[in-house]
Amino acid sequence: MTNPTSASPNWVRGFFGALLDRLIGWRLGFPPETCNYRVQGLRIPISDGLNRIEFAADLYQPILPKDTKPAGTILVCCPYGRGLPLTICARVFASRGFQVLFSSCRGTFGSGGEFDPFRTEVEDGKAVVEWMREQDWYTGTFATLGGSYLGFTQWGILCDPPKDMVTAIIAVAPHDFGRGIWETGALNLDIVSWANTMAHREEPYFLLRRILKLNNFRPVLDSIPLAQSVEKAMGGKAPWLKNIMSKPSLEDPHYAPMNLGEALERVNIPILLQGGWYDIFTEQTMEQYFRLQERGCNVALTMGPWTHNGVGYDPITTQESLAWMEKHLAQQGKTERQAPMQYYVTGAGEWRHTAKFPPPSAPYTLHLRSGQNLTSETPDSEATSSDFIFDPHNPTPTMGGNTHRKAGSVDDTALSKRSDVLSFTTAPLDEDLEVIGKPIVELKHSTDNPYADLFIRISEVDEKGMSHNITEAYQRLDPERKTNVVRLSLHWCAHRFVKGKSIRLMVAGGSHPHYARNIGTENPDNTRSDVKAVRHTIFHGGTQISKIVLPSA
Repeated sequence: MTNPTSASPNWVRGFFGALLDRLIGWRLGFPPETCNYRVQGLRIPISDGLNRIEFAADLYQPILPKDTKPAGTILVCCPYGRGLPLTICARVFASRGFQVLFSSCRGTFGSGGEFDPFRTEVEDGKAVVEWMREQDWYTGTFATLGGSYLGFTQWGILCDPPKDMVTAIIAVAPHDFGRGIWETGALNLDIVSWANTMAHREEPYFLLRRILKLNNFRPVLDSIPLAQSVEKAMGGKAPWLKNIMSKPSLEDPHYAPMNLGEALERVNIPILLQGGWYDIFTEQTMEQYFRLQERGCNVALTMGPWTHNGVGYDPITTQESLAWMEKHLAQQGKTERQAPMQYYVTGAGEWRHTAKFPPPSAPYTLHLRSGQNLTSETPDSEATSSDFIFDPHNPTPTMGGNTHRKAGSVDDTALSKRSDVLSFTTAPLDEDLEVIGKPIVELKHSTDNPYADLFIRISEVDEKGMSHNITEAYQRLDPERKTNVVRLSLHWCAHRFVKGKSIRLMVAGGSHPHYARNIGTENPDNTRSDVKAVRHTIFHGGTQISKIVLPSA
């Protein structure tokens, strides 16, 4: 049956829409279009406990010859609206014979209910699928598509995999949002910035105001105490955020609905994963690939030199998405991947294709030494150390890395020269060194204050002394720690340090505003304002050896 309550009458793509779509398709390297399409606004009835609500959705239907069916149905669930540029995926697939149902998530852009991000996607996705398969336009099987939150909604559906779901393309998306917020022990302020964006996203001229930077949220993130400043700035527009900011433990039941890890144990369809070395969810994307591969699933992964926002509109990912849908949904594609995993090696500028990742490696150990040196030689027997002071009033700034905005590999030379950052650098390399995997940093470390954080970064230094970041890690230290040994795994990376360049290790006490700064006093929920600086000491001589271990491929 067809839903009798349409949000708007059908409209058919016109001349200018077709021109725009063809320009987009050309930019993404797509093959020529095969048809035009029409769009119908729909209302999807959803049971919300004792209440009945409706989700707003648009159905993109290819205009095909009589008795010709669409190549398949693609479902996209999105909290960000149903206009450009978000609907590029719907437009390019619909103009190539696929049918796309593009639905707004609960409480967003015309959908009923209250927006409670990350916590209702399992039941909401199931309800949308149950409704979809009852419609007379449904093709009998479907796939899902999307990145970030649009990928998280796919993991929600896959917690109880529908029998008529045949494939999924999931990009830069976590299966556990709670971990993305609190995994380091410090609040990831990306969630606060995102909440501010969501609070204003449906306002008139949102994009224009964002381009003109009329909604400057940075002073709020710089405030102490943080929680009260955020609550005041939000003005009640994101009530769900207070729950997150006041609950720093992932053991809190509040985060249970955000953990969709069971999907990794239940999925049994072909999955294409797409991620970036500088994405905020790199670790979870790699975890998804390894777990599905261990289970024998048909899983593929593309890891490029991208940030979180750089994956979705890259021709490499969009073209492989089309090929994947043609093969696994339309069952008419002829293109085969060279290998389950393809990954980009930064520094080398090369794509690699492999069935097994990471490649075999040997540990390449570098020791921290006095004089800000980093060498393969064991430190002298004389005990030495280096120290710095982290001042919460002047926190170490975020420069690039695995954050949501202003991310990626950047010139971080200025960071290495700050007085609150320790830098240890090798001599220029005599030969190329490829590092593929997860570097490990082990520090003999102490502080004069139990409340402290550590930020670790590995960068590459060129012949002119300019450095660019490769990988990093962040950790809020346990105030009751009994040992001075700190061992951190840095983010997955694939990089070639070429001959003549140097490796640099940076150690700092913060990265603001990526993470909520440690104010030096007990402040688990970011409500306190009593600030205290902390002195960090790194030991690197005698019996106190600090080192980094690189997986040398």
